[in-house]
Amino acid sequence: MASPKELELKLELPPASVADVATLPMLRALADEAKQERIVSVYFDTDKQKLRRKGFMLRVRRIGDRYVQTIKACRGSELFERDEWESEIADERPDLRLARDTGLEPYLDDKLCRQLKPVFETRVQRTSCRVGNDVGTVEVALDKGRIDTGKSSQPLCEVELELKLGSREALFEFASRIVEALPARLATKSKADRGYELIDKAELDPAKAEAVDLRRDMSVADGVRAIGRSCLKHIANNVPALQANDPEGVHEMRVGLRRLRTAISLFGDILTDPQTAAIKREARWLTAELAPARELDVLVTRVVLPARQRGSRLPGVSTISQELLQRRARALERAKGAVRSPRFRRLLLDVAAWLETGQWAKPRDDLLLERIESPIAAFAATELARRWRKIRKTGKALRKLDPQARHKLRIRGKRLRYAAEFFAPLFPGRKAAARREKFMAKLKELQNALGDLNDIMVHESLIRANAGLEGRAAPRQVAYKRAYAAGLLTGYEDARFEPVLADAGKAACALLEVKPFW
Repeated sequence: MASPKELELKLELPPASVADVATLPMLRALADEAKQERIVSVYFDTDKQKLRRKGFMLRVRRIGDRYVQTIKACRGSELFERDEWESEIADERPDLRLARDTGLEPYLDDKLCRQLKPVFETRVQRTSCRVGNDVGTVEVALDKGRIDTGKSSQPLCEVELELKLGSREALFEFASRIVEALPARLATKSKADRGYELIDKAELDPAKAEAVDLRRDMSVADGVRAIGRSCLKHIANNVPALQANDPEGVHEMRVGLRRLRTAISLFGDILTDPQTAAIKREARWLTAELAPARELDVLVTRVVLPARQRGSRLPGVSTISQELLQRRARALERAKGAVRSPRFRRLLLDVAAWLETGQWAKPRDDLLLERIESPIAAFAATELARRWRKIRKTGKALRKLDPQARHKLRIRGKRLRYAAEFFAPLFPGRKAAARREKFMAKLKELQNALGDLNDIMVHESLIRANAGLEGRAAPRQVAYKRAYAAGLLTGYEDARFEPVLADAGKAACALLEVKPFW
């Protein structure tokens, strides 16, 4: 059976904005010439979600009197393009005889067939039409309905754009028009992803970074895309947790941004175009919007609340604690406001378009073209070695470094760690895996110690800035209590400095003795 590639984008849309879709000039056909369908899709898997774990999705979709079976490969570095096998079947039960020539074939056996069962379904009213321009034709479908597991459900409202003819630039052009006109946001989760999250009660959980699917036969350009897609998913998938006031959602989104900025730095010699510069600028903006929420949460959790428990009756401690809690809440609202903004929605789509159709992948310079077409494995080994040399040189003199130099070493260590995580699949084998595990453990120990040192410096600044000791006039007695409490809090942190610095020195020495895995 043929396995055509499905190339599509999904945009999440608030249900209240559904009526506005048909008013867009490019989509007026939705109001008069559009195709209307009632679609019920039942997704099948085992109780232990074997298909999902193997990277496949199996559904049977009822459209009128027809039943269509679809198998999709949901693994790999692709985000917008997946292998898909479709066939019409007799009824609502999967016909696994038609799965023999698909990517699912290696996993088909009698046990799996017996264990397959419906796990969730989607019911949507679909309104669709085709739009086109000079570079391509796109099918635009508005889906409004629900995802239902039988025990819980949630609304579903999204615009799906599938390329039918021409260049993928058309896909992003039409998506950009919708995002500019409506509060639509790029979705990096499929309906199947959302259904499984609903089963696992994980729809609001913070999302960790996924492993990057790199292969040694990939080019540098393919590597950039695979790493970039992983970073994009990491950022976008933490929107629900952040909007639900989960501080870990803020943290994980910031990690996703750092990973994206590290990726741009790793490939800095080939990512020199204006589009990349704009992505870097917008990533810095979002990082700055999220930073206060994270910094204040760490301060409150690790310093303020423990101090409050130990000395709640001491002068000013309760007052400063309450103020910092309020400021943390305001900082979180600022982060949520940034994620709700049109600027954030544009950033997500711009990163996707930059990865898939960006100027950087079409250089006019022959030397640059040769570099992006070269093997990713050779590039990775060279880049890891270069960054490792810089850390070794600075790490030997860690205890002599001033705060600025320590901060620079911390950033270098963090970027080396992300790079090692990105490139890990390129160095297979038991020996390389053992070395990599040891290398990453020692690098993490150094990073944690340097992070603690940085936190101590940041906490002192935040305590002064947020506890009313700078730029605020206050009665003498109030000022005394504030000063006393601020001194107490910074004193707790000052007491940690020398032990943490010693830990950092030990971690650096241990890291320098580890053999690289590349």
